[in-house]
Amino acid sequence: MSERLRPRDLAFLAMESAATPMHNATLEIFDPGESGFDYQRLVELIDSRIAFVPRYRQRIQTVPGRIANAVWIDDSRFDLAYHVRRSGLPRPGTMEQLRELVARIVSRPLDAHRPLWEMYFIEGLADGKVAVLAKSHQILVDGVETVDLGQVLLDTGRELKELEHDDWRPKPQPSPLSLAAGALHDNLREPETLVSTVRSTAQSGLRSAKAGWDRAGAVTNALANRRPTPDSPISAELSEQRRFVAVGTRLDDYRQIRDVHGGSINDVVLATLTGALRTWLQARGTSSTAMRQIKAMVPMSVIDDELEATSLGTQIAPHLVTLPVGEPSPVVRLHQVSYAFAAHQETGRGVAANRLAGIAGFAPTTFHALGSRAAAEQLGKGFHIAITNVPGPQFPLYAAGAQMIETYPVQPLLPGQALAIGITSYDGGVYYGVTADRDALPDASVLGQCIVEALEELKDSASDARPRAPRGRKKAAKKAAKKP
Repeated sequence: MSERLRPRDLAFLAMESAATPMHNATLEIFDPGESGFDYQRLVELIDSRIAFVPRYRQRIQTVPGRIANAVWIDDSRFDLAYHVRRSGLPRPGTMEQLRELVARIVSRPLDAHRPLWEMYFIEGLADGKVAVLAKSHQILVDGVETVDLGQVLLDTGRELKELEHDDWRPKPQPSPLSLAAGALHDNLREPETLVSTVRSTAQSGLRSAKAGWDRAGAVTNALANRRPTPDSPISAELSEQRRFVAVGTRLDDYRQIRDVHGGSINDVVLATLTGALRTWLQARGTSSTAMRQIKAMVPMSVIDDELEATSLGTQIAPHLVTLPVGEPSPVVRLHQVSYAFAAHQETGRGVAANRLAGIAGFAPTTFHALGSRAAAEQLGKGFHIAITNVPGPQFPLYAAGAQMIETYPVQPLLPGQALAIGITSYDGGVYYGVTADRDALPDASVLGQCIVEALEELKDSASDARPRAPRGRKKAAKKAAKKP
């Protein structure tokens, strides 16, 4: 029997529009070296690993009369060459050219009549490097039934692991009559299926009605020559096009700041972003009052002992934090960010970075997708930006013998939010991927430079300061000081 889409998946589909395509993406840059890594090798690699993620060969099929939620079925026309595409940059193959290509690709929605993913092999980068851009719909990667395809493609060594031959054949496509019969059977045997269908249909109707009211309000404002007032400097009505900014930094810099000022690497990353947003907003002439109102949804990894530890989708919880962009001191900003996350760590459910980084495969692609799902589900909580920060392994990974040297998350924009940021640490680097609306934030590249400057500001504050002793050593020192 085919698996039905859950109500939360249908909510993501209903939220999607040309201005808000609901897919995540990852940009990875490789040094082929002597591996011979090219488009054909990538196709062969995916063909040998796709069996680990069966959902990537399935598509959505609606039920006649919508008497039950849609189902996942095998795509009888599955064509790997359609999903894995070849592209190239003109000379000189700069990072700026690559970012522009990425922005154009992620602006396009996925084809809803096929499996909801695409992957691009991009040639022509400077110094002989190549890039792979993968994008997958949010309902495809749930961390329960399916992890991201990118998680299973990378190996810890140059030697390509030989796996058993995959003799997959699509199951016959169900007829409309069998789909309807299956829906009636599920409704009778499992009352929760009927409840889920009614709820999904009602929610879809409410969303359609709300969209109608929103459009009517926009027309009224236009006739009155008024525009809706944004509730933050990064709130806007979205266009159908995106900008993408990639910033690479070194992990040792964050460790140095953490060792001096305390907190965690995550705290230093968020403080760096806060400082970057502050400088960028000031350069845009944003008022100090507006700058105090930026709230971020930062999904955090947690441990839930009541649920299966292998279910990654149960290990992400939303965390709302106000970014102190109004604070002029970089050190005070860092302490304020650390305090905001202290409560999460004190619950005992926080997951250590080395535990996340040790999950099999390249887990950041999956965790970024789960983080963006968690943020989308909290859209009504009044935040202005979604930020996902995922630690990856601190050793090199390889695709068919080619070493991955950089990796950048490309997060989707939520309705009304013109900016989203993802961060991945990997093999000694910390890589920021900034997604922005093309029309609302034409100066998004300036934010990228502000990230570099904000990190330098924190480094300067740490260079003259004394390293902070670990908590245990500080307590011992205090006790020793009290002894005669």
